Amino acid sequence: MTEPLVLRQQEGPVLRLTLNDPGRANALSGAMIQALTAAFAEAALTSAVRVIVLAAAGKVFCAGHDLEELRSTEDPAAHEALFGRCSELMMAIVTSPKPVIARVQGAAVAAGCQLVASCDLAYAGETARFAVSGINLGLFCSTPAVALSRSVGRKTALDMLLTGRFVSAGEAADAGLINRAVPGADLDLTVDQAAQAIAGKAPDAIALGKGLFSRQIEMTLPQAYALASATMAENLGFASARSGIDSFLRR
Repeated sequence: MTEPLVLRQQEGPVLRLTLNDPGRANALSGAMIQALTAAFAEAALTSAVRVIVLAAAGKVFCAGHDLEELRSTEDPAAHEALFGRCSELMMAIVTSPKPVIARVQGAAVAAGCQLVASCDLAYAGETARFAVSGINLGLFCSTPAVALSRSVGRKTALDMLLTGRFVSAGEAADAGLINRAVPGADLDLTVDQAAQAIAGKAPDAIALGKGLFSRQIEMTLPQAYALASATMAENLGFASARSGIDSFLRR
């Protein structure tokens, strides 16, 4: 029996989703996109899940789109539909009420780099590498550019997009694409510590805050403060916030 493209393992409040097509470098085929989208949709509705860790089997985190699949048809409508479904996956990660942490053990390329950039947090082994290298094949990474340009500065994003060069995990951390590069032996511990720290917080406040963060960052400053003020007022009405503040005041 063929193994699923996405493995699911839940330990307490942390759900690990693992890309499980190492023989094809965990490429984002149509089937992989569908499996991931379904997994994130289910996790978003599962109250027992507070944090999602996105990992990958094998040496490569994700090599991007399945190039053989892309070249299997000349139909522009089919290509646009595939990229549309991939974009919906990336937006599902951003809009998920559960924080998503990327655990990057190897290369994340093109749409694989987009996947990392779409996650809320990302930690990588020191030997991991990142690239949006479609331009090397004559294909500008337009959809990965959307997530990348929202994670790093414009000049860094364009440097990667126009040259197609690989950047090290250390450079990716300096640019803000990932949170930290750590020795491979420390990667699981680093990811677990971040996941457990988040899982220990009030899930309603986490979901509210994550949604606010994504929306306000695209707004003007007055709009962002107006939304943030309304969100803070809403958050103060949560039982978890009232209880937490009361406990603090009783110290």
